[in-house]
Amino acid sequence: MSGRPPLHVVGAAILRSGRCLVAQRGPGMSLPGLWEFPGGKVEPRESPQEALIRELREELGVAIEVGAWLGRGESHAGAREVVLDVYAATLVAGEPEPREHAQLRWIEAREIEPLDWPEADRPILSMLQRVLDRGLAANPLPAPVPIVSVDWASRVAGRAL
Repeated sequence: MSGRPPLHVVGAAILRSGRCLVAQRGPGMSLPGLWEFPGGKVEPRESPQEALIRELREELGVAIEVGAWLGRGESHAGAREVVLDVYAATLVAGEPEPREHAQLRWIEAREIEPLDWPEADRPILSMLQRVLDRGLAANPLPAPVPIVSVDWASRVAGRAL
């Protein structure tokens, strides 16, 4: 165990016309070739929603509205734990361009399983499947409860306070 706090990252399931935008990791990224929810690291003193808006502006050149929290996945990058929170989102401005990724693709529910996903993204795939199968919008769930504090020293289940 590294003793370092987990790396908190966020991803967006951008929904449009019954499809979700996914991104293939580029050759200069870790885990190249895998498909993921676009997003990135949460910076200190930044909310997950603020981080997601910033990251998608930088990575895809778009403005989004962040919707409901869809789920959490965890993995390890070397000795460091990575915690991924994925939110539904809708495009507000711009058309996505792959600035860092190898390619982007709008997928339907039936296209989720054949793609090769990183470990952290996999726990969210069943929720994405339900959202796409039901044709739900970016807010398929009741409004998310704001997280006002996170205790990274606690076990995973007790982190959000």
